Amino acid sequence: MNDVTHDTKVAIDPVTGTPTTGHEWDGLQELNTPLPRWWLWLFYATIIWAIGYWIVYPAWPFISSYSQGVLGWHSRNAIVSDLDGLRAQRGPMMQKLAGASLDQIVADPQLLDFARAVGKSAFAENCAACHGAGGAGAKGYPNLNDDYWLWGGKLANIEQTIAHGVRATDPDTHAGVLMPAFGRTGMLKPPEISAAADYVRSLTGLPAPNADLAQGKKVFEDNCAVCHGADAKGNSDLGAPNLTNGIWLYSPDKAVIVDGIVNGRGGVMPAWSGRLDPTTIKALAVYVWGFGGGEK
Repeated sequence: MNDVTHDTKVAIDPVTGTPTTGHEWDGLQELNTPLPRWWLWLFYATIIWAIGYWIVYPAWPFISSYSQGVLGWHSRNAIVSDLDGLRAQRGPMMQKLAGASLDQIVADPQLLDFARAVGKSAFAENCAACHGAGGAGAKGYPNLNDDYWLWGGKLANIEQTIAHGVRATDPDTHAGVLMPAFGRTGMLKPPEISAAADYVRSLTGLPAPNADLAQGKKVFEDNCAVCHGADAKGNSDLGAPNLTNGIWLYSPDKAVIVDGIVNGRGGVMPAWSGRLDPTTIKALAVYVWGFGGGEK
């Protein structure tokens, strides 16, 4: 049985007085209610507006190009114009920044504020993806808000790190020493690795129940002290972190520490000198230096 019927006669709904379309479903008739005139005129106006927009602005894609529009306006040209205006506005200060040393920038409040503004923009565009918008870092990416620096926290150290990277292809990069894979290469046995991990955790007051800390200390002195120092306070020349300050680049969890000893580690940071100009790198170094009150 077909539930839909078609009636050639136009019936009038007795309740509303509105003509029906002739469609009926299970006794329910469809009313032919017209759209409000104001809505229709607005709809027609949007069609006219769209046609005008297609003519005036770039709109239609072709095989290898697109319609240019009678005004010849392009969003890229607008951006270039805005950037040129910004460069012209910043020009005198950028020249002053380019000619000043890092110490001179820090000593000049106006120049320092300008360098921080430029550095903040550069950090958001290039560094925040790894170190976080506020420089708080992530697992394997250093927190820049504290005052502990893997490669030195002086202005010149930070500029060097940004410009030439860490274990990058740049000839002046921080090469350091990769942490050996003590377990994978058989240099240490599993009990020795476990004892060393317990000892490292104990340096920051973390619990190490039933641990042989004496054995762990000996393993550390024989294998780890050459990079991290006999006092385990690290070596910025090698990028070896301080193991006594409670700041963990990866995690204080014993399993994570054991994994690092077994498989080794060595972070990489790109050299930005090929991507950023020297003045921007200088401003970025000043901005990062101010995160945690870098070394004097």
